[in-house]
Amino acid sequence: MPYRDFVYQWEAPFTDEPSYLTKTINRFGGIDWGKSTLAVLSDFWWDTRNTKTYIFDPTKAQEEPKIIFDRNYQDQYNNPGDFDLVKNKAGRFVLRLEGDHGFLVGQGYRADGQFPFVDQYDFKTLKSNRIFESSYTDKQLNISRIINPKKGEFLVSLQSATEYPNYYIINSKKRIAPIPVTFFKNPFESIAGVYKEVITYKRKDGVELNATLYLPADYNREEKTEKLPMVMWAYPTEYKDKQSAGQSTTNPNEFIYPFYGSPIYWVTRGYAILDNAAFPIVGEDKEEPNDTFLEQLVANAEAAIDAVDAMGYIDRDRVAVGGHSYGAFMTANLLTHSNLFAAGIARSGAYNRTLTPFGFQAEQRNYWDVPQVYNAMSPFMHADKMKTPMLLIHGADDNNPGTHTMQSERYFNALKGFGAPARLVLLPKESHGYAAKESVLHVLWEQDCWLENYVKNRHK
Repeated sequence: MPYRDFVYQWEAPFTDEPSYLTKTINRFGGIDWGKSTLAVLSDFWWDTRNTKTYIFDPTKAQEEPKIIFDRNYQDQYNNPGDFDLVKNKAGRFVLRLEGDHGFLVGQGYRADGQFPFVDQYDFKTLKSNRIFESSYTDKQLNISRIINPKKGEFLVSLQSATEYPNYYIINSKKRIAPIPVTFFKNPFESIAGVYKEVITYKRKDGVELNATLYLPADYNREEKTEKLPMVMWAYPTEYKDKQSAGQSTTNPNEFIYPFYGSPIYWVTRGYAILDNAAFPIVGEDKEEPNDTFLEQLVANAEAAIDAVDAMGYIDRDRVAVGGHSYGAFMTANLLTHSNLFAAGIARSGAYNRTLTPFGFQAEQRNYWDVPQVYNAMSPFMHADKMKTPMLLIHGADDNNPGTHTMQSERYFNALKGFGAPARLVLLPKESHGYAAKESVLHVLWEQDCWLENYVKNRHK
């Protein structure tokens, strides 16, 4: 179809028929209203990861919208940013406009780091003019709000790996120090001395990968006399091209901020932590990512372990892998189809894809289209091969349609039927994420016991 969606407007008091307004080539994504003669329209197309941004005049429905950006939305290095919005008198968010100019706020990811920016965009000439760009290499700057673009005033947050985020007012036109607005203190002083580094490495097929490595505060990185056990935590992501898959969107200056599901706690227990390890699953052209899911999954894990091992920090015989939801699905598959890990932790996952027969995650084909893909990707179908210790944790009332509690219960029964070293923990009244203090503390305790027994003290 030349156009996928048509947009109509219906004027109050809604007695007349709706009238045609505009149309999109891909599926309709949304409209940001500017003024009576200007609005910004967006669309997207999942199969190609394409998104288009248009401008159009709402008073001239006969004119086709004009495309101003046409790009792969997974390509972060070439992301032009999002148009800045402000509240109007009715309390609705609309485009920030100064005459014919709007403002684009971008994350600023590049191969050499992250440098958030603000561009002034001319809706007449369709050209951008950069009015602010972060120059920080030792801190992470995030743009929270444009205060006054003419004066160059912006509200930003600044942080580093050991510096808790605080808000500042900066002026891009005056050489003055950022003016502090908040004075929040670091609530995690116990991990203030932890070493953090974003490492980059390559998969055997050449895809660029990255991960965040944490080492204990007292670890001697020079002598490396002790080989550490390691916990790797990840979540697979599907891509349609290797270039986008290899881009890094991890900033080494982001504050070390643990949460209930984080593996970072174990850096205080003497483990190396490889967090947010990149696990791209790429399917270019007519090939779908999941057609080679298992091969790419194992290749990602192997590349990550090889990279840290080459740095001399870890004992590769004492490496654990873990993940939540689709990361749990990843964990079960890695333990089933590789011998890379000493143990695994799988939280709130799905393990039998025939129970999600009309698609899952980024898979659009149904079970009857590609039964071989569903079966191959289901750890449940290969329970007889799983011999590595795995801790399964699940909320007893998981309401996520793809990860019903039954997924862990049935998978655990299959594993135990084959004598696999597995443990199932069900958390009363918990959903897909865990909220109760008792649940969170118990999960931490279960994970700690599992890692101490099967990873750190594996050979004792």
